[in-house]
Parts: sequence; C-alpha cells; structure tokens
Amino acid sequence: MTYLIPAIILGVCGIAAGVLLTIAAKVFYVETDERIEKISDSLPQANCGACGYAGCADYADAIITKGAPTNLCRPGGADAAAKIADILGTAAAEVVRMTAVVHCNGDCNATQPAFDFDGVQSCKAVKRFYSGNGSCKFGCLGFGDCAQVCEHDAIRIENGVAKVLPALCGACGQCVDVCPNHLISVKPAAKKVDVLCSSADNGKATKLACKNGCIGCKMCEKKCPSGAVTVQDFHAVIDYDKCTCCGACAAACPVKAIHFAGSDNSQQ
Repeated sequence: MTYLIPAIILGVCGIAAGVLLTIAAKVFYVETDERIEKISDSLPQANCGACGYAGCADYADAIITKGAPTNLCRPGGADAAAKIADILGTAAAEVVRMTAVVHCNGDCNATQPAFDFDGVQSCKAVKRFYSGNGSCKFGCLGFGDCAQVCEHDAIRIENGVAKVLPALCGACGQCVDVCPNHLISVKPAAKKVDVLCSSADNGKATKLACKNGCIGCKMCEKKCPSGAVTVQDFHAVIDYDKCTCCGACAAACPVKAIHFAGSDNSQQ
C-alpha cells in the first residue's frame, strides 16, 4: 500500500494533465491555411533572408497573411514565382533575375600584399590585422569567405580576387553579408556594367596601391547620358535603375575600372 498510493496519485495527475492539455489544444487551436505549407514546400529552402523575411516558412506565411509579393525569392527565381502563382490561382509575377558582383579587380598583377599573413586563413581573420594584408585596404582580401558560404558554388578566387559566375549565382546575398570589406552587392543580371573598385582613397593613393583602381576622375560621370554614374568616396558608383547599359562609362574610363560585358575590358 505504501507504494500503491503514490502510483495512483501520479496516474491521476497524469490523466488530469492529459485532459487539460487536450482541452487547451482545442480551445487555443488556430486554423492555418494549408496554402502556407504548399508555398513553403515550393521554395528552395535556402533560408537566406534575401526576400526580407526570416526564412522560407516565414516568407510563405507572409504571402498568405500579409499579402507579401510573390516574386521576392531570388534563389527560386521565376520557377518559384510560377509555383506560388499556381497555388494561389493568380498570374505569375515578373521576376528580375539578380546576381552578385564583386567590386574589386585588384588581382596579383595589379597590387601586392603589404605583409605575409600566417594566421587563420580567412578574410574575417586577416581583416583584424591592420585592416588586411593588402596594399589597398579597401580591396578583396582573397581568402574566400564568400566562396565558402556560397551554396551555389558561384564564386571562385582567381589570381587573388573573388569572381562571381553569374550563371550559377542565386543572388541569395550570403556572400554580401560575409565580406568584411563590403565589396559585394547584388544587382540585376541584365545590367552588364560594373565598377570593379571600391577604394575610398584619392586617385593618387589608389594608383599607388592598385594599378586597376578607380581614380575618381569623373570621366564616366560626364559621359553617361542617363546620369546613372556618380563618383562617391573617390570611386564611381552605378545607379542600375537609371543605367541603360550603353557602355559609355566603360569606354571613357582611362584606367578600365568599369567593365562592360562583351567589351575588351570585361572580366566578369
């Protein structure tokens, strides 16, 4: 009897707890739209946050409950947008294909390291030492942190500089977040003009550090017929919303810091 009473009490408590949990589950049950799960399953599950939401499930919920646009998934692209539209019974929203670009062309032929770094071989680690081991403190550090986080294998380290393969890029933005020098941005893939320099030094200092650097001469700014190019912090910046891809800025650049796909100075 000494052991039986505690067992009975424990059993009764367990049954009571089960009943209470069952009642609570029914009282507080929130019906969910089955389309949320279907939309989530149609997404690539990259959970990259490029859509502006915490992950694929959060984005799927936002589409149903908050009316979020259906074309925000960059890795999924037009295919994901079409699947979502089919689930919702609406027309597929237009998707502008995006790609990442590295705004640096300071390869081993154009610049030299300021010192040998024998610590942990990563951009994040070398950045802690005198802002990096390169002659240009604004250039690509070349240890490939961006390539390591790229799930699409779209980034290569070539001659000391990260290069993006647009055909493979899912524009998830993970490389953008990991780059300690903030050299990577995401742009419309159809826009084939890129400034491959991010130096904030004046022209003389930039040229001493890197032969391929932008000298901030503003020739590109003067030649652009659409006002899409401006010089900011001593280097050219392109407003892709205004850019018509005429190539005038690339042709005018005396140091070939602006690259236009299809032209002789294009390297991406």
